[in-house]
Amino acid sequence: MRYQQTLDYLFARLPMYQRVGAAAYKADLDNTIKLTEALGKPHGKLKFIHVAGTNGKGSSSHMLAAVLQQSGYKTGLYTSPHLLDFRERIKVNGKMIPKNNVVEFVDKYKAAFEEINPSFFEWSFALALNYFVAEEVDVAVIEVGLGGRLDSTNIITPRACLITNISYDHMNLLGDTLEKIGREKAGIIKPRVPVVVSQYQSDTGPMFSAVAKEHKAPIEFADKNYKVLSGKIINGFLHVSLLNKKTGLQETYELDLTGNYQIKNLLGVLVTLEQVAKAGFIIEPANITKALKQVVKLTGLQGRWQTLSEKPLTVADTGHNEEGIKQVLENIKQQRFTHLHMVFGVVNDKSIHSILALLPKDAHYYFVKASVPRALDSGELAAQAKKHKLCGTAYNTVEAGLMAARKAAKKTDLIFIGGSTFVVADALALA
Repeated sequence: MRYQQTLDYLFARLPMYQRVGAAAYKADLDNTIKLTEALGKPHGKLKFIHVAGTNGKGSSSHMLAAVLQQSGYKTGLYTSPHLLDFRERIKVNGKMIPKNNVVEFVDKYKAAFEEINPSFFEWSFALALNYFVAEEVDVAVIEVGLGGRLDSTNIITPRACLITNISYDHMNLLGDTLEKIGREKAGIIKPRVPVVVSQYQSDTGPMFSAVAKEHKAPIEFADKNYKVLSGKIINGFLHVSLLNKKTGLQETYELDLTGNYQIKNLLGVLVTLEQVAKAGFIIEPANITKALKQVVKLTGLQGRWQTLSEKPLTVADTGHNEEGIKQVLENIKQQRFTHLHMVFGVVNDKSIHSILALLPKDAHYYFVKASVPRALDSGELAAQAKKHKLCGTAYNTVEAGLMAARKAAKKTDLIFIGGSTFVVADALALA
């Protein structure tokens, strides 16, 4: 009960981007600096890997943490948002921070922090740093919340940083071009700290190179180091064969994260691990192979092309921007099914027409509203979708839409749940 009361305090008092959107975004590091000063500057006592990007940063962070765990390092992992439990954001060796640690931290620092008036994310990150120091982790993998340059996490100096795919998202906060968005992500590049970019993109590649050069930071584009030979699902694992252009050797990995988009993430993770090894960590190839086959087990990652049930095959994925939806649709094309049922919802602060234009017109849609204030009304979503010749019915909740889809679907059909992280969260809560 104390834990729930603590969460109620945090959710009610602090502006939370997950729930209310842009109003909760703090575009500076001032509060975070004040919070960490009150804690004795815990970030100066830890070793970090920093991960930014539009799509793939969560999966990449979990892969890196899994490999470090498998390699014998006590590994902290800080990610956002959470799906079911706030404590998903803060883990050590795949285990969520205990409830009593959250309660004790809030009780101890509530008065001091209220004078600073931090956001929910700023408070959460301070808690994570404090916990990682108390747990004496060997290394912490830190996922950027939003952007990079002005994100709370950018007070750290990592041993290596990774920037994943850049695409259009949070344009009202980060900019209306890929170059502008990418420049915000590039804000995590630190002097002489190696930076890996998962994918070279003509809109952002030259800019990343220029920023890295300015900081005298070694930079590598992961997809230039590897050639993808094949990627296919075999016995429930994504088998990826790669040619290492540096060594000339062929390497094969089995991933329990089976979304085809994980191939891009894998490349960035592998090159980042090379940089981590150069920083003094011992990373054996056998431990990379073992870890990538059990990322979900080691870290507890959810919501990435996650199978919820069979017959009909029911899959959820948190991809929610234009590029993320494109990747989801590529995965759907690779499945065998008779009819496609889409349980779909979005948030109300994004332009959705580019996404709706991508969606298959031969699917049956169950337009839903997730249980957060940012969720777009399902009736409004259905009306907008109709303009794109997408046919379906509006439901007030994810549960109602999913129940209707399950009732209508045959055993040979496919039910997909997504469009928003919060739609997936509501669906997982029903499992």
